[in-house]
Formats: sequence, structure tokens, C-alpha cells
Amino acid sequence: MSNTLLFLRSLLFALIMLIVTPIWALVCFVFAPFPYRTRYYVTSRWNLFIIELARVLCGIRYQIKGWENLPDSPVILLSKHQSAWETIFLLWKMPRPLIFVLKRSLIYIPLFGWALALLRMIPIDRKNGKDAFAQVAREGAQRLQDGQWIIMFPEGTRIPVGKQGKYKMGGTRLAVETNTPVVPIALNAGECWPRNAFIKRPGLITVSIGKPISPEGRNAAELMQQVENWIESEMRVISPHAYPAEQ
Repeated sequence: MSNTLLFLRSLLFALIMLIVTPIWALVCFVFAPFPYRTRYYVTSRWNLFIIELARVLCGIRYQIKGWENLPDSPVILLSKHQSAWETIFLLWKMPRPLIFVLKRSLIYIPLFGWALALLRMIPIDRKNGKDAFAQVAREGAQRLQDGQWIIMFPEGTRIPVGKQGKYKMGGTRLAVETNTPVVPIALNAGECWPRNAFIKRPGLITVSIGKPISPEGRNAAELMQQVENWIESEMRVISPHAYPAEQ
């Protein structure tokens, strides 16, 4: 596919997304008085629309490995983070409502952030250190008790394909404190929807879901090491070409 065609398809995708997003946010405000699950369902239709738009216009398809590993009980999802794609996809696709731990500044973005604030996310100021984690532990425990799932990205930011960031222990600390299993997720969304890149490339994204890991008998560091080992090992399975030096 020529670069010109890739650009035009990506441009059309961006324009439609720009038009649809504020309209959807207004619809979400209309549903603000409704029960939480109704609000979540309505909001997640935007996510479904964007994923399908990316498929139709940009040729970005997906497959899921290990769907059967998701339990019907509280869990904390710890996912690889390469792209905006997975934040959109996972919120829509997971069988239970997802609670993201996110930067507080995001909820102040006009329309988009305000709609996000209706979904019981956990907005934190990372500069607060211990106070920020205390908030995550307190609100996270309540969300898990209410039947939602927590999702966190251990590397903290989007990492390019084939690279590895420093895994932080916030998610596993929460798991140990609440005695909640963690589910590791590996994915290669950055191959089609790279970080900070306007051009979206056609291809097949693999989302691989690992088996739940119990925190019992482990501290946060040990649990995170097991999560990191599984994710990074699985990345070499789903994107072997991104690690040529190891072949």
C-alpha cells in the first residue's frame, strides 16, 4: 500500500474520530443520571465504533489468545502498553467494566475527559507519591468489591515495539493488599497504531491473555517479576520479528 493511500486513510479516520468524539461525549452526559452499568455501556459504544472504524478504514484487525483465562471474579489486569489502541479496545472488550488508574489531568479535557469522569476511574496526581498509592488502594479495593476490574500498565507509559520499559509495582502492590489475582496481558498494537504516529498501518494485532496469578505467598516485587517474565516472554511469541537480536 502506498504512503499516500496510508495517509489519506489515516486522515479520514482522524477526521471522523474528531467529529464523533464530542457528539458521543454529549450523549454520555445525557445518560449521566442513569445507573453506572448503563453509563458504561453507552460510553463503551464509542470504543466499539473506533475499533471498527480502524478496522474498516485502516485495516487494523485483531485476534485474542487466552480469552478463557479471564475468571468470573475480581482481577487486576496488568497489560503491555504500546498504543492508544489497547486503551480503547480493552475498555470495550473486557467482560466486566474496567477501572483505569490515570493522570488526573485527563478528566479535565473538555467533553472527552468529562465523559471519562462518569465511569468511576481512579484519577491520581503521581507527584503525590505515597498519597497517590493510598488513594489507589482505597478506591481500587472499593471498585473490586463493587464488581469492576482494575487495569494498570506496569511500564507506566507507551513503549515502542520491541522495547521494554521499567515495570513498576503499583499494580502488584494493590493485588497483595487486596488479595486479588493479577492477569498479565501482552499485545503488539504498536505495530499498527504506533505511539505519537499519525499514520495507522494495516495488520493483525494480537492480544494475548495469561492465566491469573495469585498474590498468595508472594510480595509485590516477586509478583511483578512473574508478570514481567510472562509478558516479555509472550511478546517474543507474538512479535518475534521485533526482537531480531535474540533469534
